Amino acid sequence: MKNKLLLIIIDGVPYANWRRYFGNLEGWVAGGEAKVWRMRSVLPSTSASCYASIHTGVAPQIHGVTSNETIFRLREADVFSQVHGAGGRTGAVAHSFWSEFFNRAPFDPVRDIEYDEPGTSPISHGRFHTMTGYGHDNQMTPCDADLFATLTMLCERHGIDYGMLHSCTLDSMGHRFGHDCIEMDTACYRLDGQLAPYVSRWRQAGYEVIVTADHGQSMRGHHGGAEDEQRDVALYYFGPAEGMPADTLLHQTQLAPTLLARLGAPIPDSMRADPFLSA
Repeated sequence: MKNKLLLIIIDGVPYANWRRYFGNLEGWVAGGEAKVWRMRSVLPSTSASCYASIHTGVAPQIHGVTSNETIFRLREADVFSQVHGAGGRTGAVAHSFWSEFFNRAPFDPVRDIEYDEPGTSPISHGRFHTMTGYGHDNQMTPCDADLFATLTMLCERHGIDYGMLHSCTLDSMGHRFGHDCIEMDTACYRLDGQLAPYVSRWRQAGYEVIVTADHGQSMRGHHGGAEDEQRDVALYYFGPAEGMPADTLLHQTQLAPTLLARLGAPIPDSMRADPFLSA
């Protein structure tokens, strides 16, 4: 691979919350060590639909994941498969939907909660969780600090070229409390503090890093619809590449070809959006 890159997806964080509560990320932007853009999700702005579009670069109306109930192995070319096909090593620490979309479905917890399959699977090294029992009063999300440590372990133990991490903590908090509350203020503050040391460690290890969300949320903690609050997120980039102007509104379908351009893997014809970072 030409470069090494990590994509960190913090589920369900609206644009405004990124810019007002993530002091470490904003500090790196202010100091010139990171760039930030506004990015708009696909429609529906539903979690599973966005997960699939982030890595295939196509809309839900094409890949067919139109809700959190339509989970299957995707047919379209995706980032993991393209990197794997180019000889790169991949890793993912995420909700089980990601394993089903890009490795195999249905998800078997005993077989798929943890696997190391370099050379045979699009996701070479996977660590997944199901959040079984999740609901309004039963959050069932892993600790973000543990997820960041797990991805770091995969990087340092297996030398992965492309790694992806997905956390549902803030999405779950938003659904439970909404966004105009001290609970959400504190949750964003704590996640920013847990993430920051790992961003530094990943950068020192030679990784470019992108931190973003799959979708936003309304003040009442809803997403899936078309309003900007439900769709718009921030995207932070740490690395040497030149990017589109800071006031450019990025679209989520640009993320997959951008990742492949930075990694040096082939961009398939199905990914028609323009990369927002130079190759």
